[in-house]
Amino acid sequence: MTTLTEESVNVPVFVIRATTGWRFLDLQELWDYRELVYFLTWRDIKVRYKQTVIGAAWAILQPVAMMAVFTLFFGKLAKVPSDGVPYPLFAFAGLLPWQLFSRVISESTNSLITDQRLISRVYFPRIIVPMATTMAAIVDFVVASALMVVMFMYYKITPGMSLLWVPVFVLLMIMTALGVGFWLSALNIEYRDVAYIVPFLNQFWLFLTPIAYPSSMVPAKWRVLYGLNPMTGVVEGLRWALFKTGTGPSPMLAASVTISIGLFLSGIAWFRRRERIFVDMIGSGGR
Repeated sequence: MTTLTEESVNVPVFVIRATTGWRFLDLQELWDYRELVYFLTWRDIKVRYKQTVIGAAWAILQPVAMMAVFTLFFGKLAKVPSDGVPYPLFAFAGLLPWQLFSRVISESTNSLITDQRLISRVYFPRIIVPMATTMAAIVDFVVASALMVVMFMYYKITPGMSLLWVPVFVLLMIMTALGVGFWLSALNIEYRDVAYIVPFLNQFWLFLTPIAYPSSMVPAKWRVLYGLNPMTGVVEGLRWALFKTGTGPSPMLAASVTISIGLFLSGIAWFRRRERIFVDMIGSGGR
């Protein structure tokens, strides 16, 4: 006969049940698993730069290399306008958020497949996996942003009070990346050909976003439609906050913000609805 002691009676009991219907984000559950978010993020950072010669310097070299190419072909040869901002600085301000977004949608798509052993063995909120990928990309974004400060000093540009809007557009950038990442990672579990589509989507989306050119080149009557690309609002919003270029708050920006919030909320809802079948789909290899 087993005797119940005071210690055994007070041991917490966790009951894990399958999710049903549409469920939203459980913030308390995420907080309980905060250490796992940290360890997965740190793992992604270490794996990315493991056995590299220059390590985390790649976070700066990648956007710098693209900035050099854009400056040569778009700034020098094609003479694309840059709204009065030195073209290298103009291009770099657009490439910074794009590098984060591009990395998130590329790596989060396969994140659940990469961590399938962990997912199939222990319980934790599955949404942590694409979130950790995004957190690792944010670290690169912060490192590369230091070069932006150096470029401001080199070109002797002093930001105005609009600089206070930068955190707002950084938050919009993170929401957009997370929203698309949630959708693609959940879809890739069921339909593995999603991973093959992402590289083409990345390239196509790059030229639909005003990185190498300003949105002022788009005819005024089409700008609201152009703003349905959520990265348009992110890039143009950051440039407005940094350089006071463009129109700032506008219908085009409002359209981008609306789409970004919609992607974020719907991505969470879709991911949470489908996560109950992730283990079964991993075992079957998708559809």
